[in-house]
Amino acid sequence: MNGELIRALEQLEEERGISKAVLLEAVESALVSAYKKNFGGTGQNVRVEVDPKTGEVRVFSVKTVVERVQDPATELSLEEMRKEDPTAEVGDVVEEEITPKEFGRIAAQAAKQVVVQRIREAEREMVKREFEEREKQVVTGQVQRVEKGNVYVDLGRRVEGVLSKTEQIPRESYRQGERIKVYVMEVRDAPRGPQIHVSRAHPGLVRALFEQEVPEIREGIVVIQNVAREPGARTKIAVYSRDRNVDPVGACVGPKGSRVQAVVDELRGEKVDIVPWSPDPAQFVASALQPAKVVRVEIDEETKTARVVVPDNQLSLAIGREGQNARLAAKLTGWRIDIKSERQVREQEAAKLFVDLTPEEMAQFTAAPDGEAKPSEGAGSPSEPVAER
Repeated sequence: MNGELIRALEQLEEERGISKAVLLEAVESALVSAYKKNFGGTGQNVRVEVDPKTGEVRVFSVKTVVERVQDPATELSLEEMRKEDPTAEVGDVVEEEITPKEFGRIAAQAAKQVVVQRIREAEREMVKREFEEREKQVVTGQVQRVEKGNVYVDLGRRVEGVLSKTEQIPRESYRQGERIKVYVMEVRDAPRGPQIHVSRAHPGLVRALFEQEVPEIREGIVVIQNVAREPGARTKIAVYSRDRNVDPVGACVGPKGSRVQAVVDELRGEKVDIVPWSPDPAQFVASALQPAKVVRVEIDEETKTARVVVPDNQLSLAIGREGQNARLAAKLTGWRIDIKSERQVREQEAAKLFVDLTPEEMAQFTAAPDGEAKPSEGAGSPSEPVAER
């Protein structure tokens, strides 16, 4: 080897951020193995040194000074050493250069293999770090192929994202070459390099899409407090503003609905409800049930239940198809929600009134044949005697 190796290592350090010192250390380690394999030194203790300026390679035999030699390949006797160096002591380490003349070609090949391997490892590590930093963010990729229900997405730089079947939007189809936005969930180590697991169904995708579309969210003026989602069907997001002059819902909707429409288009028609968050649980629950109108909300802190009363004509709207609206509202607020119409509440209150009456009080509601109410037999006012027959 010569200066070409050193120049190559310096270029790699500059372009790819791979430390020259780390590469040299790896090359030296590989050359030790190459020497032992090609020159029968498996039992030897050897050290290889690569000059960081010239690239010159030197091989040294490393032996330890001992009283009595048991392994000549790695040990020297103190008696023999003192013939050359009277100051030698047991435990001293002695190095002797044993570089073979034909070692250069073998060393160059070994060094090349090590450098290539380290470049691959460094690239994998860089990709891993890059996507770890992009976790919980949205990236754009191109659909490469669909295999066994999984969609493989090209994320650039020969990086592949895996969109598993469970993370796809129900009934959404994917065409090869199509560009889609995905949410980076997790980066995992794999034999062939880091594996990027992405999602189209995660609630974080909706949050990240709004962050892209709404400047007030990126600037921290408007905050997304929570997201509840049933992928492919409906999403509810709760937002609030840190600036009294900024309407959080209006900011997310955008001029003529342009911002929310951009999100809906990316989600391929999934409905999105934007509701104002409130620290008052009753007010927040009422908002979360939009588009239904709410008459009142009663909060039970002990059971974490919100009892909601809606107009008779709003009951089905509040509950939603197959209970979806109520279910999403519960997820969004963190409260169990019990919804009843005004008529149901009146009927319950009437039934409760009769249940709470004593037998004597119930008797007051016994109807006479002529339609008038009269006390039942044996009943009467405590201050008046019961009429005799």
